[in-house]
Amino acid sequence: MENALKTGSGSAGQRRVVVTAELLPQTAARHIAEVIERAIADHGRASVMLAGGGTPRAVYRRLALDPDVAWDKLEIFFGDERAVPPGDPQSNYRMARESLLDAVPVPSERIFRMEAERPDREAAAEEYARRLPARLDLVILGIGEDGHTASLFPGSSALRETARKVVAVIGPKAPPHRLTVTPPVIAAAREKIILVSGADKAGAVARALEGPDQPVQCPAQLARDGIWIMDRAAASGLRHTPSQ
Repeated sequence: MENALKTGSGSAGQRRVVVTAELLPQTAARHIAEVIERAIADHGRASVMLAGGGTPRAVYRRLALDPDVAWDKLEIFFGDERAVPPGDPQSNYRMARESLLDAVPVPSERIFRMEAERPDREAAAEEYARRLPARLDLVILGIGEDGHTASLFPGSSALRETARKVVAVIGPKAPPHRLTVTPPVIAAAREKIILVSGADKAGAVARALEGPDQPVQCPAQLARDGIWIMDRAAASGLRHTPSQ
């Protein structure tokens, strides 16, 4: 069973859920399904922003097995995307398709792909921003070893954005050109779930949750008030962890 700790951070409070690596996919999938269920019960639909990465892939595969999710009432968005075609192995969209969307009956017209491969990425960013709801019901995020989340990297000017919802950025790793949502989108989300696994993320997790409040240096702090679902290795650098 999971071990969880609630702390007083943000409007809804921060929650840390630490489980074994084996239990992380099913634990995270259950939390995501519960958020979706609450949103649908509240206003008849659920808008969900997906993250890329290896940890979300395993979670999405588990989520796809849940027969109780009202898939036809979902709207799917993406937090960031690399400037690659949708079929490219590095595409977040392709990963989401293969691990989740091809296996569940979300209507195709309610899946909103970021077209980061377009030559005019500024126009693509503006168009995507217009598709986003005022408040997403759920934002799913990850964290990099450097503390980045989505494609908001430490020191990026995008971290100071207060008006635009989506911007074109250049990341430190190939392929560098990307689209990403901005801090206002994360801040406005009704609920946030951050998925983390592996000892290589332990330092970043500690900075994000227990370090000085410096989101420009550690962008994942933008989601401090979310539900952090981690395996024990990722949580190993924290001073305060759920009681065992």
